[in-house]
Amino acid sequence: MNFFKIPIITKNMILILGDILIGFLSFYAGVSVRYHYGSDFVLSQYSPLLPKAITFSFFVVFISFLAGFYGFEKEEGRKELIVKIFLSGVFVFVALAAFYYFVPSMQIGRGIFFIAICFSIILQSIWHIIYVFNFKKIPGFAEKVLILGTGPLAKTLGTLFDTTKNNFAFAGYVNCLNEPIHVPQEYVIAHGNGNGKSLLDIALKEKVGKIVISLTERRGTFPVKEVLNCKLNGIDIMDAPSFYEQMLGKLLIENARPSWFIFSDGFKVTIFRKYFKRIFDVVIAVLCLTISLPFLFIVPVLIKLNSKGPVMFRQKRVGEGEKIFTLYKFRTMIDGAEKETGPVWSRENDVRVTKLGKFLRKSRLDEIPQLFNVLKGDMSLIGPRPERSFFVESLRKQIPYYSERHCVKPGITGWAQVRYEYGDSIADALEKLRYDLYYIKHLSFLLDFLIIFDTAKVIFFGRGGR
Repeated sequence: MNFFKIPIITKNMILILGDILIGFLSFYAGVSVRYHYGSDFVLSQYSPLLPKAITFSFFVVFISFLAGFYGFEKEEGRKELIVKIFLSGVFVFVALAAFYYFVPSMQIGRGIFFIAICFSIILQSIWHIIYVFNFKKIPGFAEKVLILGTGPLAKTLGTLFDTTKNNFAFAGYVNCLNEPIHVPQEYVIAHGNGNGKSLLDIALKEKVGKIVISLTERRGTFPVKEVLNCKLNGIDIMDAPSFYEQMLGKLLIENARPSWFIFSDGFKVTIFRKYFKRIFDVVIAVLCLTISLPFLFIVPVLIKLNSKGPVMFRQKRVGEGEKIFTLYKFRTMIDGAEKETGPVWSRENDVRVTKLGKFLRKSRLDEIPQLFNVLKGDMSLIGPRPERSFFVESLRKQIPYYSERHCVKPGITGWAQVRYEYGDSIADALEKLRYDLYYIKHLSFLLDFLIIFDTAKVIFFGRGGR
């Protein structure tokens, strides 16, 4: 996958340019505060300054990109945004420190470095708050989108504009012959057959940059010549599943035909990527186990003191290629929690979860033993959540393309885990599958890096665990 094909960069170019400027301003502010800029000492010690300022600004923007500041997730509150920028600043500090170690010629003084990072965090927080909560309200700032269709699919897309973080403005629906109307009538623009203008006339009048094909049934209703005419006049044409994917970072499974999966970009799980991912998994798992070593001794003692039963929880799960493996976790429920009920999903405020178990789940400490599953090769650090075979058998009968999530190794964390809270129903399973298939389609190291950032945010805010 070419990660930069996702138009999260172009639609947020003003935000990115602002961050580039902040990187330069922060660097020179650090120099000016630490030393008087232009003094002989500064010029002799750190000249030339421009390449070092470019390097600093590059790391600020690159880490911001990996942290998802230019992404398509839901709007965040001011508090979450500031915390995310602070954590990003910490990663910039670590990444630059490592870079300076390997490239000593680019080093700057510790005082300048620290001051520049502080300025960067403060200025970026101010800039992103202004951008997110003010700039997008300016008329004409967002790209206008016209939806071709008035059926259920068009209605689904129409609801996305005000509920997600995006740079698109809704221009209206265009009706087609025999297309049922399921959208508000006041947003429908009539066209064709003497009842209205052509599709191109409508697009030019509304000044749209994109038309999304959202017809429930295309046979006998799709205006091929009109759409082609719009395409040749510089208007971007996109199908509904692709636009849905772009807006939400997940797949519209119900309206996706097998041919869409076959001919769309992505879904290339190559041998090279598997080997590279395996090396990454082993290195990070060993590092995490080393850091978590104290918890491997402390948590078992606390579990024994808190409730009766074994310390370790073992359960059969479905892995890559639908092979069964044994998953390890610290026990968070009472012993024998399913003796009377059989396999059931964990629910919110589940009475079977112990007091200590609630803390272990929220902090994700219960998942430390899964690092051994990673070392064994049963799991990856990042991938779809491994489910029990009982649920898999049921879900793949009810949800299309459910088995396709098993073409990669399951993960401790993943795109679905950080984008959607823990589910306990068929509807939740469908929603998480949208994210799992999106991850498989766009599988890459950069996406894994982004998931790691988002996982840190999930752990920090204590979301998702049950």
